[in-house]
Amino acid sequence: MRKPNLSNITKAKVLTPAKDLATLEAELAEQEDHLEDTVLRLSDYLSAVDMVIKQTFDHRVWVKAEIRNLSSKGGHYYFELAEKDDDGKVVASCRGNLWRFKATRVLAKFERATGMPLDRDLTVLLKVSAGFHAQYGFSLTIEDIDPSYTLGDLAKQYAQMVDRLTGEGLLYLNQQLPTPFDIEHVLVIAPEKAAGLGDFQADADRLASAGACHFHYHNATFQGNHAPAEIRQAIVSAQQQFYDTYQRLPDLLVIIRGGGAVGDLAYLNDYELAALVAEQPIPVWVGIGHERDNVILDEVAHTSFDTPSKVIAAISSHLAQLVTQTLLYQAKIKQAAQRQLNMAEQQTARQLNQIQSQTIGQLTALQKDSDYAWQSIQQSAKRQVKQAARQTTELKTQIQAAAYQQLSIATTYSENHQKTIRKISQQQLIQAQRDSEHLRDIVLLHRPSRVLKQGYTMLTDEKDKQILTSSTQLYAEQTIHIILKDGKAKARILDMIDAK
Repeated sequence: MRKPNLSNITKAKVLTPAKDLATLEAELAEQEDHLEDTVLRLSDYLSAVDMVIKQTFDHRVWVKAEIRNLSSKGGHYYFELAEKDDDGKVVASCRGNLWRFKATRVLAKFERATGMPLDRDLTVLLKVSAGFHAQYGFSLTIEDIDPSYTLGDLAKQYAQMVDRLTGEGLLYLNQQLPTPFDIEHVLVIAPEKAAGLGDFQADADRLASAGACHFHYHNATFQGNHAPAEIRQAIVSAQQQFYDTYQRLPDLLVIIRGGGAVGDLAYLNDYELAALVAEQPIPVWVGIGHERDNVILDEVAHTSFDTPSKVIAAISSHLAQLVTQTLLYQAKIKQAAQRQLNMAEQQTARQLNQIQSQTIGQLTALQKDSDYAWQSIQQSAKRQVKQAARQTTELKTQIQAAAYQQLSIATTYSENHQKTIRKISQQQLIQAQRDSEHLRDIVLLHRPSRVLKQGYTMLTDEKDKQILTSSTQLYAEQTIHIILKDGKAKARILDMIDAK
């Protein structure tokens, strides 16, 4: 390849900063005829691109973008910036650099104003200048970050979240649940080993040791981009684990986190987490440690408290009020029962006096009636005894006559039956003798000695212990005995021939 001719480049017209993109395109079009036949090295071409960018975009502008990723090395911060459309699709992206000599000042100002560190997934307003490097490509150099824009964007997202929850009927859904009458089991979702959890547990353990309430603790991370998903998972798994153990729902779900940076609260402003809390079938009490700002969980929870300590204080107060109310009901029930007892005692005394008076009069009348009735019973009993004696004598005579008659009939029947049985027995005995003689004749006709005299033979095994009657009992080289009418022969089986 021939050496590139760069003379046209050196003699080319130097581009002046364009007022707009159309002017820049027009000026570049004037150079096309000079560059069409020129072969450039990549570094020369990229140097020309760098020159154009520097001359055209040498001023600083404010750019709105979302931080997709953020990393730091050696004090420098490296951004991945993007713009998304209404459907969340990325329509533009590039790299950004915040150099060390400006990073400390810019980030400190952002954190002071917003109360939160700069992190991914935030929408920010950046003051940038365009830069191009032949080796590293295009990037934006970040000069400053406007924290007020980020605060406004977070507030806008918060308002949109509230509107969406309201439109879907979720914002006040959990608040419509009644406060439990008795708080026996409480699910607690909190960061592991957090100071707020320790404050909560100090009072909760006293309630648990007294048997007033039982607390079931589950941990989740409450800051960082993955915090909402972890809290949702902790809520679902805690509910399922409790139901598997007790076959019912707990009385209360408590979500607590101690005090911290205001920016950490932004991680809890998640729609999916808020919707899950709102749809819980039990009241949700929230105690997120903060001073002035609310999180979306405060909006959808059944009851919201400033700190975890206030949550456990409310539980203690509820139980104390329940005990006080129970004691009051007990006293009222005792008083009502005592009044009822006094009234019943007085009424019983009056009724007893009345019954005694009535009983004396009735006893006197009954005594008279009893004497008269006793005399009547004696006379009636005497008449009935005489009548029963006459009837017994008559019945005895009738039974004796009937018995003699039945005995005569039975005797006659027994004699006839005995004659019949004797006759049948004699007939059966004669027939049995005939059958026996017939069988004896058959046995004698078929005895072995007589069969052998008729010309038949009989096979036995070598020891004469078994009579062989089937070919299945024979096998080759077997020794057998052949018994004839006048003697016995010994034979050996040479081969078996199939009858088929």
